[in-house]
Amino acid sequence: MAKTRTRFVCQSCGAESAKWIGRCPSCNEWNTYVEEVISIQPEKRTISSPNTSRAITLSSVSEQDFSRIDTQNNEINRVLGGGLVPGSVVLLGGEPGIGKSTLALQMAISLKNLKTLYISGEESASQIKLRGQRLGDIHDNLYILCETNIDSIHAVVENEQPNLVIIDSIQTLFAEYIESSPGSVSQIRECASRLIRLAKSRSIPLFIIGHIVKDGSLAGPKTLEHMVDTVLQFEGDRQYLFRILRTTKNRFGSTSEIGIFEMQGKGLIEVPNPSEIFLSHSEENLSGIAVAATINGNRPYLIELQSLVSSAVYGTPQRSSIGFDLRRLNMLLAVLEKRAGFRLAAKDVFLNVAGGLKIEEPSVDLAIAAAILSSNADLPIGKKICMAGEISLSGEIRPVYRVDQRVAEALKLGFQKFVLPIGNRKMIKNVGEMEILYISKIEQLPKILFG
Repeated sequence: MAKTRTRFVCQSCGAESAKWIGRCPSCNEWNTYVEEVISIQPEKRTISSPNTSRAITLSSVSEQDFSRIDTQNNEINRVLGGGLVPGSVVLLGGEPGIGKSTLALQMAISLKNLKTLYISGEESASQIKLRGQRLGDIHDNLYILCETNIDSIHAVVENEQPNLVIIDSIQTLFAEYIESSPGSVSQIRECASRLIRLAKSRSIPLFIIGHIVKDGSLAGPKTLEHMVDTVLQFEGDRQYLFRILRTTKNRFGSTSEIGIFEMQGKGLIEVPNPSEIFLSHSEENLSGIAVAATINGNRPYLIELQSLVSSAVYGTPQRSSIGFDLRRLNMLLAVLEKRAGFRLAAKDVFLNVAGGLKIEEPSVDLAIAAAILSSNADLPIGKKICMAGEISLSGEIRPVYRVDQRVAEALKLGFQKFVLPIGNRKMIKNVGEMEILYISKIEQLPKILFG
């Protein structure tokens, strides 16, 4: 009887070793090597004849009209660049419970004219139907397969010839000829490779759901993201209702688009105008509130920034931020202290981005400073004032990009004044009835806001 051979494979990057290593020399991760059994009977692959392949010139390739498939969801179409491309492979990742399976099943239900095969390795058929009845009207073009064996899945896809295949999830699939558990690097790499070859050869769009690890990256080898055509990240705070679908890789469109959804009882609802949801509709003027015009991807929208400044009770001032980088908040407080002369060192400062959003764009610096100054002086900012600008360490207000889109979004929502860096003066083209107030240094902000 032949002796069983084993190897150690890094579960983070897929590097192999003959013995166990504490730290992977390729990705520098600790305790990621897992022992796997080497298959004694490898998969039989047909070797093509060397005379069957030949190189051709790019100009001789025929131009075919690959019309995109409308997913019946404007937010998904926006992120994909106009819809699904036949033969493309889309990888969707996100935290547990964020709504990945709901989004995929909802898309399958909405495609009534396409034969869709939904393959689930995590739920039974009755569980999927129970969830599907809540999301919409189930139609006869939606087929369900509860299977994890890649050979069985391959046979069903070839027999059924669907127009769209959804895999939920890639970590549950396994190939019998690989002696390792489902979810390992070897299994994910092999199963994904076979599915991608099948999708490309049959021109079937493939939608794959993937798990993520605790640091937020997709589980499995990094080559998985290189193999697929599009990588989508589904993110959001489960304490809030809003979800953001973000593109990190797209061979057939832009990587600067985002889609915004709202989680409700009947599934994920599209949010065509997020600015109206993220802004307060209260008629009362309150201090510590400022509105910023930000851009996420190619999409402009307005957000509300809330600040509270109070005297420190316990001697050591607190600095707390929700939805914004705390280190950058501390930097802005130091600039206000040094350049504008506001005494905030002995006060507690709390900052919150309304709606549970997480903002990383530096153009919200000006609005954050305005909210802090408003709360500190207990003077409200006008409800029809919007602003955008980046604050440097010298107190200078640096210009922002895509100014026309920000102004147009504020004008659409009825704002009358817009505070912008003086460096954007030459970039403004069409402002309509909007009054533009220019600022060059942080010291000028109180006078602009409060007179």
